[in-house]
Parts: sequence; C-alpha cells; structure tokens
Amino acid sequence: MPALDLRRVAVAAAGFCSFLDLYSTQALLPTIRAEFGIGEALAAATISATTLAVALVAPLVGHLADRLGRKRVIVAGAFLMSVPTALAAFAGDIGQLILWRFAQGLFLPAVFSVTTAHIGEEWPSSDATKMIGLHMAGMVAGGFCGRYVTALVAAAVGWRLSFPVLAAFNLAGAVAIVLWLPRDHTPSVRPAFLPGGGGALLGHLHNSALMATCAIGFCLLFCMVAVFTYMNFLLAAEPFHFGPVALGNIFIVSLLGIPAAALGVPLLRRFSRRAVIAGATTVTCTGLLCTLAGNLPMILLGLCLFCFGQLMSQPIALGHVGQLVRGGRAMAVGLYVSCYYIGGSAGGVLPAAIWSRFGWPGCVALVLAVEATVVVLALMAWKPRSEGVIA
Repeated sequence: MPALDLRRVAVAAAGFCSFLDLYSTQALLPTIRAEFGIGEALAAATISATTLAVALVAPLVGHLADRLGRKRVIVAGAFLMSVPTALAAFAGDIGQLILWRFAQGLFLPAVFSVTTAHIGEEWPSSDATKMIGLHMAGMVAGGFCGRYVTALVAAAVGWRLSFPVLAAFNLAGAVAIVLWLPRDHTPSVRPAFLPGGGGALLGHLHNSALMATCAIGFCLLFCMVAVFTYMNFLLAAEPFHFGPVALGNIFIVSLLGIPAAALGVPLLRRFSRRAVIAGATTVTCTGLLCTLAGNLPMILLGLCLFCFGQLMSQPIALGHVGQLVRGGRAMAVGLYVSCYYIGGSAGGVLPAAIWSRFGWPGCVALVLAVEATVVVLALMAWKPRSEGVIA
C-alpha cells in the first residue's frame, strides 16, 4: 500500500478512535438501568460524564501538544483511552461506571482536536481540506460503530464485555496512528501559558457574536444527546420492546452526517449562514414532530430528518467561529468545543425530569424549544452574509 494511503488510514483511524467511545453506552441505557436498578437520569449520566470530561479538557490539549509534540499527544491519548474503556467492564455499581466513562472523555480531545491541528500543519492547504473530511468521516463511522458494536456484544455475551472489545479497537487504532501518522515536521513549541492569553480570553468573552455561536453549539449537542438518549427508553418500552441490537440499528441514521456535512458547503456558497442553519433546523424540527406519530416507520423517518438537519447545522456553527475573531482562534475554538460538550452533558440528564412526568412528547417539546433558540441566536448575532470579522 502506498505511503500516502497509509497516512490516510492513520487520519481516519484517529477520527474513528476519538468517537468510538463517546456515545458507546447509548444503545445500552435500558440495559444499564435494569442492571443497576436506577432511573433514567443516572443511566444517561454515562453519556453526560464523558461529554463533560471532553468539555473540561478540550481547551487545554492544544497547549499540551505545543509543548510535547502533536503526534506524541495523539498517540498517548489513543493508547490511554483503552485503559478506562477496558476497566468499565468491571464497574461494580453505576458510580464506578460513570467514573470510568468520565476518564474516557479525558483522553478523547487529545486524539480528535490535536489531529485536526496536525493535519493543518503537516499537509499542504490543497490536501488539508480532504484530510479533514476524511478525519470527520472517521468520527462519524466511529460514533456509529461504538454504539452498534456495544449493542451486538451485549446481545451475544453481555454488556460488560462490550468494553474490552471497544478497548481492542482503540489499541488497533493507536497502532495505526503510531505507524502511519506523519511525525511533526513543523512543531510549534510554546509556553504552557501564553502571554496575553487572559486578555485574549476576556476579548472572546466580550465578543457577543462568538458567545452566541458558543450558545448555539451548546444547544445543538444538547438536542442531539437528548433525542438519542431518551429515544432509547421510548423504543425499549411498550409497544416496541427493542433490545440492544435493535436499538443499535437505530444509530445507522448517524451516518447521515457524512452527506449532511457535504451538502452544507454548496449551500453556504449560495445562501447566508443563518439562512442555511434556519433551513437545517426546520428539517430537524419536522423530524421531531414525525416521531410523535407513535408508529415505527414515522419514528424512523423522523429520526432520519432530525439527524440530517442536526448534523448539517453542527459544522456550519463550528466553521463560523474562526470568522468571528481576529486573533486567538485556537482559544475561540476551544471555547466553542467546551460549550458544545457541556450542552451534551446537559442533554443527557436535564430532560430526565420531563421524561418522567410527560414522556416522549415532553422531551420533544423541550428539544423544539432549544432548536428555536438556535435560530433566534443565529438571526440576532450573525450578519446576513457573515463574511466580516466581528471581533
């Protein structure tokens, strides 16, 4: 296999490994609830703990990579991720499982965030966009496989053994990264705490458009996690009685993220960013309303529409962050990523009280309100043709 192909394999493997574990317990939530005799909120905390850890660490890994080297940090993250993943199989109670899930999230940003920066440094601009696309495709595939593999293993031999299987995938990906990801030819070594960093942070915090975009990121992952967390409880109950494998099959719709992200690029060439995200949100909300029909075909159609619109919106918001600041772009992206994953943490646990009282219709109403907030924020904070720098 040519060297260039092997480098592509390494980039895709980094994306795959970084999202393999992130949502891996979603198809297992009804099983975990029954295993430990807990409520939906505690079961959903196995998702929220991981996304919270990602939110806490994401702004810091860039500085760490600047000091230690990008590939070294990527490799360390990929290998270390397998440790808490394997140990999750031995959780004696829900608290231990949540702890190991939190530990998984501590290592995820070292792989996906630093690989993105590594691509920008090690590939020419003409190839970097394609490599980023390959990295994102690996993320989408990893997110699906993490849920689906756990579901298959849980149905065959029990949910606990799904974690060592995921750990084996992590190790295989780490080996591919070690062997084939190019080493740092253009290292950028900086102090751990950059001079003037506090001033840049204050500037970002006073940038209303940037803060609104971070709030949009919060809302987007809140909705995604809320829907795919509580949809599991809906489909596991009467009249559907879905088991782990059937629930794992539901996540095939997450693969729609690949064409959704690709469609957003030509749309942004013709329409304003806020018009495109408003259109994508309309598709998302239409899908949510379809899930209220109560029959399986309409639920599946609704999930497809929801996922397509949601996964189109995510790169639109993230891609706008760099245009909203003159300097400190890495810090601005770190702020966005933190808000994004804090939203994911909230989306796992906050709808639990609404689910307990109002069921799925209550969750849909909550998510619709948050989706409406996305459009309002975009209309208020983004310029009609957001080409100019705002801060």
